[in-house]
Amino acid sequence: MAPSDRPPPLVLRFDRRRLLQGASALSSLNLIGLASCAAEVAAPGRPTPTSMPQPRLAPIRASLQRVFDVTVCRRPFRAAGPRLDAETVGDALIVHNYGHGGSGWSLSWGSATQAVKKAMAASPAEIAVVGCGAIGLTSAILAQQAGAKVTIYARELLPDTRSARATGSWTPDSRIALASKVDPGFPALWEEMARTSFHTWRRYLGLPGSPVEWTDRYYLSGLVPGAAQAPPDPALAVAQLDFAGYLDRIRDITPAPTSIPVEATPFPVAGVSTTSLMQFNIADLGHTLLNDFLTAGGRIVRAEFHEPAELGRLREKVVINCPGYGARALWRDETIVPVRGQISWLIPQPEVTYGLYYDGVSTVPRRDGIVLQLLDGGDMRGYGDDHEVPDPAETRAAVTRIAELFAAMKR
Repeated sequence: MAPSDRPPPLVLRFDRRRLLQGASALSSLNLIGLASCAAEVAAPGRPTPTSMPQPRLAPIRASLQRVFDVTVCRRPFRAAGPRLDAETVGDALIVHNYGHGGSGWSLSWGSATQAVKKAMAASPAEIAVVGCGAIGLTSAILAQQAGAKVTIYARELLPDTRSARATGSWTPDSRIALASKVDPGFPALWEEMARTSFHTWRRYLGLPGSPVEWTDRYYLSGLVPGAAQAPPDPALAVAQLDFAGYLDRIRDITPAPTSIPVEATPFPVAGVSTTSLMQFNIADLGHTLLNDFLTAGGRIVRAEFHEPAELGRLREKVVINCPGYGARALWRDETIVPVRGQISWLIPQPEVTYGLYYDGVSTVPRRDGIVLQLLDGGDMRGYGDDHEVPDPAETRAAVTRIAELFAAMKR
């Protein structure tokens, strides 16, 4: 055998290991053929992940007859980012943990980690948590894990809080702050919170009920043939704010969407890009978190607070304050700005395992329903709007656009 015909040393080492392990079937293989096979796998002409054939996608059955609920929430936005400082009220230490905009679920564990560090500085035996939403529950669980006996004081349990009306996607910088209003150290703090939350949520992947799972997302550009361009919404004709965007800091765990050939998809649009996102199935996740808290000895007391002094009179002298949008009234915190968000719920389709964004409408395939949300106007949509009454026109617009998309795909 001429030197030029010999297989690469790496292949020879690979086969020697297999032979030593007793894989006798390899003894009859032509090593040169195996080497050429290995080279073929690594050949530049092989499909990349973005050009590989895409999975078959079950159609979303979008119609007004399949809308079974419409919910509205007010996201608690703060231009300077979440409030995570501490103060004394009476003889109680109050550690604040609120104002996460549209990133409450996504940043919950990371934000709670910061709050619990402050709360446990004096090693209290007992801690009170105000609020039973995403931020309150994760703060309470981490305080338990830190060794404290924890009581949650809340008017509502998670299924009735605004956290239960969230979209349920991994969006750690959604309306989290204004870039011009944050402290210089906030981007690094945000990154720490995002990474902490991401790695904590990983523990909930694969559990019964899929409280957290991964889903593919498709972002479509252009309209389907025959679709009417929506007229501009006069309510959105306001100055755009410089909402902070930090996803470039965590691209290793949150990859940016990449373009794929339109012909590799069933979508009749001009362009398609895709990525995968972590998703929260909030109905099951809420049960999981509540069960974790109660199983570890946690206690829940139904209570409603109207002024800070009431927190100072609690038996526990360390309080983690997680009232969400309620902080605007309870703490007279005018830095909290409402950002209205409306979700139209389609009857669940277990076969739909992907989400998409098309013509200003986001769809998320949760286990408890397919979430449709109109996002015309981007981050400015709903800004400063504190109305929580459903708008039928908004539901009609969202459902109609998605119905038109899938009707064109059928043709």
